[in-house]
Amino acid sequence: MSNSTVPRNGTEAATPEKTGETPVAPGGATGSGRKREQGKLSLRLRFRRDRVLLLMTLPAVLLVLLFNYVPILGNVVAFQEYDPYISDNGVVSILNSPWVGLENFQRIFEDSAFWQAVQNTLVLFFLQLVVFFPVTILLALLINSVVRPRVRAVAQAVLYLPHFFSWVLVIAVFQQMFGGAGIFSQLLREHGYDGLEIMTDPSTFPLLVTSQGVWKDAGWGIIVFLAALASVPQDLYEAAAMDGASRWRRMWHVTLPALRPVIALLLVLRVGDALTVGFEQILLQRDAVGPGAAEVLDTFVWWNGVRNQDFGYAAAAGLVKGVVSIGLVLAANKVAHLMGEQGVYKK
Repeated sequence: MSNSTVPRNGTEAATPEKTGETPVAPGGATGSGRKREQGKLSLRLRFRRDRVLLLMTLPAVLLVLLFNYVPILGNVVAFQEYDPYISDNGVVSILNSPWVGLENFQRIFEDSAFWQAVQNTLVLFFLQLVVFFPVTILLALLINSVVRPRVRAVAQAVLYLPHFFSWVLVIAVFQQMFGGAGIFSQLLREHGYDGLEIMTDPSTFPLLVTSQGVWKDAGWGIIVFLAALASVPQDLYEAAAMDGASRWRRMWHVTLPALRPVIALLLVLRVGDALTVGFEQILLQRDAVGPGAAEVLDTFVWWNGVRNQDFGYAAAAGLVKGVVSIGLVLAANKVAHLMGEQGVYKK
């Protein structure tokens, strides 16, 4: 007697494997259907699943809303002749201040001091952009080429240390070095030459500000580029060396392409910050060289709003600066996308 599993009617049982049909799970849902159902969770289920993470991020979200977005509502004073002394309550002062429409903006575009501040801001931005990135990239490549880890760590720490200095300390150091009574001026006078007047010379002020910014913040840029270089596989360098590529060729065809996404991201951020070239740094040196050379948009807003008590006019200038900065970020990010890079956000 045979041990066959053929049914009594003489036909072989049909199985999903033999018929080519998709196995059906209990309840009539296929495996892919279950995956789609799991991927389309309702808002309530997703909230229950991620409630711990949402609670962890809630304090940060509240801080951002309180200090970054709520103050945006104060830009309404740009359309008013705002008087903070109407009431002790700032909200009441805003509600009771007279509306002037676009009068403050008209005053801005007719003010020669505003356009002088714009010119000084753009000059400082382009100088810092042209000098900052090459210096930081070269220093990062130089430190990355150091073989001994201890020497590399010491060099990196020394270059990064000025980033933690306040602008008061940075300017004091430059004053002691390049001021009229500084070290270099004393050495020149001892040898029969005139002393230096770099700290009070309006013509050299853009170069002075740029050198201060590079000395203070180049270490931060080096950290970013070194982190990007650490992610480059060593196999690429070994393969390029086996193909006969020189050290310069390896840097040009392996290292710099690896830094390209980081360079594009930092460029976008730098362009978006073009109209902010350093408020505290400029303000501390403004009186030494005069407003004609040192007045930038940030100090222009501060001088008119805080010192001259013209809050509506200063708010209008700040609002113009913010709108232009947003446009610069979007334009720079679009250029990054055209170059094949991600930029600040993806397409």
